Amino acid sequence: MTTQDEPTTQGGTMPLLEHLTELRNRLGVCVLVFVILFIGCLVRPFGAESQYIADIVYLFLQKPLADILREQGGRMIFTALHEAFFTQIKVAFFTSLFISFPGILLQVWRFVAPGLYKNEKAAFMPFLVATPVLFFMGGAMVYYLVIPLAWDFFLSFQISGGDQALSIEVEPRISEYLSLVMRLIFAFGLSFELPVVILLMAKAGLVTADGLADKRKYAVLSSFVMAAILTPPDVISQVMLAVPIIVLYELSIIATRIMVKQDRYDDDD
Repeated sequence: MTTQDEPTTQGGTMPLLEHLTELRNRLGVCVLVFVILFIGCLVRPFGAESQYIADIVYLFLQKPLADILREQGGRMIFTALHEAFFTQIKVAFFTSLFISFPGILLQVWRFVAPGLYKNEKAAFMPFLVATPVLFFMGGAMVYYLVIPLAWDFFLSFQISGGDQALSIEVEPRISEYLSLVMRLIFAFGLSFELPVVILLMAKAGLVTADGLADKRKYAVLSSFVMAAILTPPDVISQVMLAVPIIVLYELSIIATRIMVKQDRYDDDD
Protein backbone atom coordinates (compact mmCIF):
# COMPACT_ATOMS: atom_id res chain seq x y z
CA MET A 1 0.00 0.00 0.00
CA THR A 2 1.39 3.37 -0.98
CA THR A 3 0.97 6.77 0.63
CA GLN A 4 0.77 10.20 -0.92
CA ASP A 5 4.49 10.71 -0.30
CA GLU A 6 5.40 7.45 -2.01
CA PRO A 7 4.79 7.69 -5.77
CA THR A 8 4.24 4.35 -7.45
CA THR A 9 6.79 3.22 -10.03
CA GLN A 10 6.88 0.18 -12.24
CA GLY A 11 9.24 -1.59 -9.87
CA GLY A 12 7.34 -0.73 -6.69
CA THR A 13 7.33 2.37 -4.51
CA MET A 14 9.95 5.07 -4.12
CA PRO A 15 9.82 7.58 -1.25
CA LEU A 16 9.62 11.26 -2.11
CA LEU A 17 13.07 11.88 -0.61
CA GLU A 18 14.62 9.36 -3.00
CA HIS A 19 12.90 11.10 -5.92
CA LEU A 20 14.36 14.44 -4.84
CA THR A 21 17.79 12.88 -4.39
CA GLU A 22 17.61 11.34 -7.86
CA LEU A 23 16.53 14.70 -9.31
CA ARG A 24 19.43 16.44 -7.57
CA ASN A 25 21.88 13.88 -8.95
CA ARG A 26 20.55 14.27 -12.48
CA LEU A 27 20.71 18.07 -12.28
CA GLY A 28 24.23 17.77 -10.90
CA VAL A 29 25.31 15.68 -13.89
CA CYS A 30 23.80 18.25 -16.28
CA VAL A 31 25.59 21.13 -14.55
CA LEU A 32 28.87 19.21 -14.40
CA VAL A 33 28.78 18.38 -18.12
CA PHE A 34 27.95 22.00 -18.96
CA VAL A 35 30.77 23.37 -16.78
CA ILE A 36 33.33 20.94 -18.26
CA LEU A 37 32.30 21.91 -21.79
CA PHE A 38 32.33 25.62 -20.88
CA ILE A 39 35.87 25.42 -19.47
CA GLY A 40 36.93 23.31 -22.44
CA CYS A 41 35.83 26.06 -24.81
CA LEU A 42 38.20 28.48 -23.10
CA VAL A 43 41.38 26.41 -23.50
CA ARG A 44 43.83 25.92 -26.33
CA PRO A 45 43.53 22.20 -27.19
CA PHE A 46 46.72 21.97 -29.26
CA GLY A 47 49.13 24.12 -27.27
CA ALA A 48 49.87 27.82 -26.91
CA GLU A 49 50.06 28.37 -30.66
CA SER A 50 46.55 27.01 -31.32
CA GLN A 51 43.25 28.88 -31.09
CA TYR A 52 40.75 28.73 -28.26
CA ILE A 53 37.81 26.46 -29.05
CA ALA A 54 35.54 29.47 -28.51
CA ASP A 55 37.47 31.34 -31.19
CA ILE A 56 37.07 28.42 -33.60
CA VAL A 57 33.31 28.39 -33.00
CA TYR A 58 33.11 32.17 -33.40
CA LEU A 59 34.95 32.03 -36.71
CA PHE A 60 32.47 29.38 -37.82
CA LEU A 61 29.52 31.58 -36.84
CA GLN A 62 31.19 34.58 -38.47
CA LYS A 63 31.88 32.84 -41.79
CA PRO A 64 28.62 33.76 -43.63
CA LEU A 65 29.29 37.46 -43.02
CA ALA A 66 33.06 37.17 -43.48
CA ASP A 67 32.61 35.63 -46.94
CA ILE A 68 30.68 38.72 -48.03
CA LEU A 69 32.75 41.39 -46.27
CA ARG A 70 36.03 39.88 -47.45
CA GLU A 71 35.08 40.62 -51.05
CA GLN A 72 34.24 44.22 -50.11
CA GLY A 73 37.26 44.81 -47.91
CA GLY A 74 35.06 45.12 -44.82
CA ARG A 75 35.88 44.35 -41.21
CA MET A 76 34.31 43.71 -37.80
CA ILE A 77 35.01 45.87 -34.76
CA PHE A 78 34.59 46.06 -30.99
CA THR A 79 34.11 49.43 -29.31
CA ALA A 80 34.75 48.56 -25.67
CA LEU A 81 37.92 47.15 -24.15
CA HIS A 82 36.05 44.24 -22.54
CA GLU A 83 33.77 43.50 -25.51
CA ALA A 84 35.98 40.90 -27.19
CA PHE A 85 36.55 39.06 -23.90
CA PHE A 86 32.85 38.86 -23.00
CA THR A 87 32.01 37.88 -26.55
CA GLN A 88 34.32 34.89 -26.14
CA ILE A 89 32.54 34.02 -22.87
CA LYS A 90 29.18 34.19 -24.66
CA VAL A 91 30.45 31.91 -27.42
CA ALA A 92 31.69 29.41 -24.84
CA PHE A 93 28.31 29.51 -23.06
CA PHE A 94 26.40 29.12 -26.34
CA THR A 95 28.61 26.24 -27.51
CA SER A 96 28.40 24.43 -24.18
CA LEU A 97 24.61 24.72 -24.06
CA PHE A 98 24.27 23.60 -27.67
CA ILE A 99 26.49 20.52 -27.24
CA SER A 100 25.10 19.53 -23.83
CA PHE A 101 21.47 19.74 -24.99
CA PRO A 102 21.21 16.04 -25.97
CA GLY A 103 22.88 15.06 -22.69
CA ILE A 104 20.39 17.13 -20.70
CA LEU A 105 17.54 15.38 -22.50
CA LEU A 106 19.14 12.03 -21.69
CA GLN A 107 19.27 12.88 -17.99
CA VAL A 108 15.62 13.96 -18.06
CA TRP A 109 14.74 10.65 -19.71
CA ARG A 110 16.69 8.62 -17.14
CA PHE A 111 14.84 10.42 -14.36
CA VAL A 112 11.40 9.86 -15.89
CA ALA A 113 11.87 6.40 -17.46
CA PRO A 114 11.79 4.29 -14.24
CA GLY A 115 8.21 5.46 -13.62
CA LEU A 116 6.99 4.38 -17.07
CA TYR A 117 5.72 1.03 -18.27
CA LYS A 118 7.49 -0.70 -21.13
CA ASN A 119 4.88 0.36 -23.71
CA GLU A 120 5.04 3.96 -22.44
CA LYS A 121 8.83 3.97 -22.83
CA ALA A 122 8.47 2.72 -26.41
CA ALA A 123 5.88 5.42 -27.11
CA PHE A 124 8.04 8.29 -25.81
CA MET A 125 11.41 7.15 -27.19
CA PRO A 126 10.75 8.65 -30.68
CA PHE A 127 10.10 12.04 -29.05
CA LEU A 128 13.38 11.83 -27.18
CA VAL A 129 15.28 11.14 -30.40
CA ALA A 130 13.37 13.67 -32.50
CA THR A 131 13.89 16.60 -30.11
CA PRO A 132 17.67 17.14 -30.63
CA VAL A 133 17.45 16.12 -34.30
CA LEU A 134 14.79 18.75 -35.05
CA PHE A 135 16.68 21.37 -33.04
CA PHE A 136 19.88 20.78 -35.00
CA MET A 137 17.91 20.81 -38.27
CA GLY A 138 16.51 24.23 -37.38
CA GLY A 139 19.97 25.53 -36.52
CA ALA A 140 21.44 24.15 -39.73
CA MET A 141 18.69 25.72 -41.82
CA VAL A 142 19.22 29.18 -40.38
CA TYR A 143 23.01 28.98 -40.71
CA TYR A 144 23.27 27.62 -44.24
CA LEU A 145 20.15 29.12 -45.84
CA VAL A 146 18.58 32.00 -43.93
CA ILE A 147 21.64 33.88 -42.68
CA PRO A 148 23.42 34.22 -46.06
CA LEU A 149 20.24 35.58 -47.67
CA ALA A 150 19.54 37.94 -44.76
CA TRP A 151 23.10 39.28 -44.73
CA ASP A 152 22.97 39.93 -48.48
CA PHE A 153 19.76 41.89 -47.94
CA PHE A 154 21.14 44.02 -45.10
CA LEU A 155 24.44 44.74 -46.84
CA SER A 156 22.61 45.90 -49.96
CA PHE A 157 21.90 49.19 -48.14
CA GLN A 158 25.55 50.23 -48.27
CA ILE A 159 26.23 53.26 -50.45
CA SER A 160 29.43 54.00 -52.31
CA GLY A 161 30.69 57.55 -51.85
CA GLY A 162 31.11 60.05 -54.63
CA ASP A 163 31.45 63.76 -55.30
CA GLN A 164 28.06 64.55 -53.80
CA ALA A 165 27.81 62.06 -50.93
CA LEU A 166 29.80 60.22 -48.33
CA SER A 167 29.98 56.46 -48.46
CA ILE A 168 27.86 54.41 -46.06
CA GLU A 169 29.57 51.18 -45.04
CA VAL A 170 28.76 48.58 -42.42
CA GLU A 171 31.23 47.78 -39.64
CA PRO A 172 29.43 45.23 -37.43
CA ARG A 173 30.30 44.96 -33.75
CA ILE A 174 31.29 41.43 -32.82
CA SER A 175 29.01 41.30 -29.76
CA GLU A 176 25.93 42.48 -31.67
CA TYR A 177 26.62 40.07 -34.52
CA LEU A 178 26.99 37.13 -32.14
CA SER A 179 23.79 38.01 -30.27
CA LEU A 180 21.86 38.16 -33.54
CA VAL A 181 23.22 34.83 -34.82
CA MET A 182 22.56 33.05 -31.52
CA ARG A 183 19.03 34.44 -31.37
CA LEU A 184 18.33 33.21 -34.89
CA ILE A 185 19.76 29.74 -34.24
CA PHE A 186 17.78 29.28 -31.04
CA ALA A 187 14.62 30.74 -32.62
CA PHE A 188 14.74 28.32 -35.54
CA GLY A 189 15.85 25.40 -33.36
CA LEU A 190 13.02 25.87 -30.87
CA SER A 191 10.48 26.49 -33.64
CA PHE A 192 11.38 23.16 -35.20
CA GLU A 193 10.31 21.49 -31.93
CA LEU A 194 6.67 22.24 -32.81
CA PRO A 195 5.85 18.68 -33.99
CA VAL A 196 7.21 17.21 -30.74
CA VAL A 197 5.11 19.59 -28.63
CA ILE A 198 1.93 19.01 -30.62
CA LEU A 199 2.29 15.22 -30.69
CA LEU A 200 2.95 15.11 -26.95
CA MET A 201 -0.16 17.22 -26.37
CA ALA A 202 -2.14 14.88 -28.63
CA LYS A 203 -0.74 11.88 -26.76
CA ALA A 204 -1.99 13.43 -23.53
CA GLY A 205 -5.41 14.10 -25.05
CA LEU A 206 -5.07 17.89 -24.89
CA VAL A 207 -5.50 18.44 -28.64
CA THR A 208 -6.96 16.54 -31.59
CA ALA A 209 -6.15 16.49 -35.29
CA ASP A 210 -9.56 17.95 -36.16
CA GLY A 211 -9.13 20.70 -33.58
CA LEU A 212 -5.70 21.57 -34.96
CA ALA A 213 -7.09 21.67 -38.50
CA ASP A 214 -9.95 23.96 -37.43
CA LYS A 215 -7.47 26.40 -35.88
CA ARG A 216 -5.19 26.42 -38.92
CA LYS A 217 -5.80 30.10 -39.73
CA TYR A 218 -4.82 31.11 -36.20
CA ALA A 219 -1.70 28.97 -36.46
CA VAL A 220 -0.69 30.71 -39.70
CA LEU A 221 -1.20 34.14 -38.13
CA SER A 222 0.71 33.13 -35.00
CA SER A 223 3.58 31.81 -37.14
CA PHE A 224 4.10 35.18 -38.81
CA VAL A 225 3.73 37.06 -35.51
CA MET A 226 6.33 34.79 -33.90
CA ALA A 227 8.64 35.18 -36.89
CA ALA A 228 8.32 38.97 -36.70
CA ILE A 229 9.30 38.92 -33.02
CA LEU A 230 12.19 36.43 -33.22
CA THR A 231 13.88 37.46 -36.47
CA PRO A 232 15.47 40.70 -37.71
CA PRO A 233 13.08 43.24 -39.26
CA ASP A 234 13.36 42.01 -42.83
CA VAL A 235 10.81 40.12 -44.88
CA ILE A 236 13.20 37.38 -46.02
CA SER A 237 14.13 35.97 -42.61
CA GLN A 238 10.57 36.39 -41.31
CA VAL A 239 9.06 34.44 -44.19
CA MET A 240 11.78 31.78 -43.99
CA LEU A 241 10.90 31.17 -40.33
CA ALA A 242 7.12 31.41 -40.70
CA VAL A 243 6.85 29.04 -43.68
CA PRO A 244 8.69 26.11 -42.00
CA ILE A 245 6.54 26.58 -38.87
CA ILE A 246 3.39 26.35 -40.99
CA VAL A 247 4.71 23.28 -42.81
CA LEU A 248 5.63 21.64 -39.50
CA TYR A 249 2.15 22.44 -38.18
CA GLU A 250 0.56 20.69 -41.16
CA LEU A 251 2.90 17.71 -40.76
CA SER A 252 1.97 17.59 -37.08
CA ILE A 253 -1.72 17.30 -37.99
CA ILE A 254 -0.95 14.38 -40.32
CA ALA A 255 1.28 12.73 -37.72
CA THR A 256 -1.42 13.16 -35.07
CA ARG A 257 -3.99 11.39 -37.24
CA ILE A 258 -1.56 8.52 -37.87
CA MET A 259 -0.68 8.27 -34.18
CA VAL A 260 -4.35 8.17 -33.13
CA LYS A 261 -5.12 5.44 -35.67
CA GLN A 262 -2.12 3.43 -34.46
CA ASP A 263 -3.22 3.78 -30.83
CA ARG A 264 -6.72 2.58 -31.71
CA TYR A 265 -5.27 -0.37 -33.60
CA ASP A 266 -3.10 -1.29 -30.61
CA ASP A 267 -6.09 -1.01 -28.27
CA ASP A 268 -8.13 -3.34 -30.49
CA ASP A 269 -5.34 -5.90 -30.35
